[in-house]
Amino acid sequence: MEQHSFEKIRCLIIGSGPAGYTAAVYAARANLKPVLYEGMQPGGQLTITTVIDNFPGYPEGVSGTDMMEDLKRQAARFGADIRPGVATSCDFSTSPFKVVINGEKTVEAETVIIATGAAAKYLGLPDEVKYAGSGVSACATCDGFFYRKKRVAVAGGGDTACEEALYLASLAKQVYMIVRKPYLRASKAMQEKVFAAPNITVLFEHNTLGLFGEQGVEGVHLVRRQGEADESFTDIAVDGFFLAIGHTPNSTLFKDWLETDETGYIKTLNGTTRTNIPGIFAAGDVADPVYRQAVTAAASGCKAAVEAERFLIGKA
Repeated sequence: MEQHSFEKIRCLIIGSGPAGYTAAVYAARANLKPVLYEGMQPGGQLTITTVIDNFPGYPEGVSGTDMMEDLKRQAARFGADIRPGVATSCDFSTSPFKVVINGEKTVEAETVIIATGAAAKYLGLPDEVKYAGSGVSACATCDGFFYRKKRVAVAGGGDTACEEALYLASLAKQVYMIVRKPYLRASKAMQEKVFAAPNITVLFEHNTLGLFGEQGVEGVHLVRRQGEADESFTDIAVDGFFLAIGHTPNSTLFKDWLETDETGYIKTLNGTTRTNIPGIFAAGDVADPVYRQAVTAAASGCKAAVEAERFLIGKA
C-alpha cells in the first residue's frame, strides 16, 4: 500500500464558508499558522446565493461568491495556508489529532476547527435546480425581503416551515404552506400562530410536482391526495418557492468522535465552540440548528480561533 505523506501543524480548519475563513483570519493573526482545507464546496452555501443583503458592511449588497473571495483574500493576507482538498477520514482518539485529506495525506494537528456547514434538504425536483436563484430559496430570512407584497409558497409542515411562513407573512401578500400530511408537525403554539395569520393558507395533503415560469418562478404544480381515489391536480401562482424541510449538517465524518444531536449537529459547550474533545472546535452551520446565518457563522469562526489560541497557550 502506498505510504501516506504526513504534516504536523498547530491549527487545522476544515471548511471554507464564513465560519472557516473567519477562523482562518483570527488564527493567522494569532500566529497559529492555520492550514484551511476548502472542502467539497469552496466558499460554502453562500456561493449558491445570488445576493447577500443582510451581512454588515455591504450597504449595496454583495454576491455570495464575491463575499467569500473577499474573506479568502483577507485570511490569505495574514498568512493562512488555504488549500483545495476534502477531509476523508479522521482519528480524534489522541492528540495530536489525525485527519486524512483526499484519502492520501495525513495531517496531524494540535487543534482542529470544524466548519463544514450544513446542506438544505431539497425535494429532488429538477425545477429546484432550474430556478435556483430565480425564485427557489432554502432561507426565508436571507431572501424573504425580495418578496415584499408578493405571493410565496413554503414546502414543509414542521416548526421550521411554520417559522419561515410566519416570517414571510410579515413581508409577502400571500403565503401558501404546502404540507404533505393532513396535519402540521409543528408545536401547538406555532400551529396556532400560523392558523391565526390572515395571509397564510395551509394546503394539507398536497405534494409539489414541479414549478413553472418564464424568467423565474411564476407558480407551482400541485397534486392533492396523491395516489388516492380522489387525487386532484392544481396550480397556484407564486413568485417564490421556499424549502423548509430541514438541513443536514455535514458532520458524518466526525460522528464516531464528537457528540451530535439527533439530527447530526455537533454539540458545543455552553455558548462556546468547544466540543466534547478538548482541542476540537465546531463553528458555523455544522453546529447551529437555530440561526444558520452568515454573520452568526462568522462570529462563531472568530470564537473558535480565539478558543484554539487559548487552548494552545494552556498546553504550552
